Amino acid sequence: MTEVLRVEGLKKLFPVRRGILQRVAGHVKAVDGVSFSIQAGETLCLVGESGCGKSTVAKTILRLLEPSAGQIWLGDTEVTRLGEDQMRSHRREAQMVFQDPYSSLNPRMRAGQIVAEPLENYGLAEGAGKEKKVAALLEKVGLRADAMQRYPFEFSGGQRQRLGIARALALNPRLIVADEPVSALDVSVQAQVLNLLMDLQDEFGLAYLFVSHDLAVVEHVAHRIAVMYLGRIVELSTRERIFSRPLHPYTEALMAAAPIADPRARRERLVIEGDVPSPMNPPPGCHFHTRCPYAVARCRSEDPPLQEVVPGHVVACHLRTRETIAQELNS
Repeated sequence: MTEVLRVEGLKKLFPVRRGILQRVAGHVKAVDGVSFSIQAGETLCLVGESGCGKSTVAKTILRLLEPSAGQIWLGDTEVTRLGEDQMRSHRREAQMVFQDPYSSLNPRMRAGQIVAEPLENYGLAEGAGKEKKVAALLEKVGLRADAMQRYPFEFSGGQRQRLGIARALALNPRLIVADEPVSALDVSVQAQVLNLLMDLQDEFGLAYLFVSHDLAVVEHVAHRIAVMYLGRIVELSTRERIFSRPLHPYTEALMAAAPIADPRARRERLVIEGDVPSPMNPPPGCHFHTRCPYAVARCRSEDPPLQEVVPGHVVACHLRTRETIAQELNS
């Protein structure tokens, strides 16, 4: 498979200014050394509770936010080193579908103008050819061609998100970053939009970075899952492994907290106490040790590396190593 995106050691720090002179008093470590890759036709889901840095990762990859450190490779090109003029051509390769399908669309533009704008910006179509291309894109996402003359407020929430997807497809990108793309939609409409995204992925071989906090959505669309906590990835593996046998205590807690459709089903809850530490002043050692029920002395002083403990499954936890996992499997 072709690697579309590779991220190595990505960091994003936001300065905190205080006092009359607005001097920098510290930094919020929104993203703290994130690394992963995505192949063509693959969906990598970023999951975690609010404030863990998921959306910041998504925006930084597209350089809507400038990274503080690390490398971002789009195909064979390291986009972190590109200037604005050079970056323009590479923006065609990666597009974004935003969380709010209304505020992400210009209310003063008709649907046809919204979808045509990327084509005009890059000089890819004009006149009758542009109108034909826009009609084809709208049809591809399940909207009729006559929708070109309507304004965003005339569409339902699901239709507006389809319009946003059509705009993202206009430049034929290789990567689409979807930041909570169905969280503002009704459940029945969510399934339609998710199935549309999956069909488009099969047809065009798109790579998706899919940000979500909804594990039911993640289970439906993901090929691999990266679990984030306090700006770091603490576990990454395939959907099957994460849902069947999570290794990090934080992942276990996320899975245990997800609702079950069967009212008769019962499962053991892993209760996490306390609040998320401040990303401006994270705790030493493992960032999760202040809330982890299994924490030992080593967790409070030594930062666990993200390492592969079984093939295709990496985790950052002192209690989950190759040796401990092998012992569990043999017992």
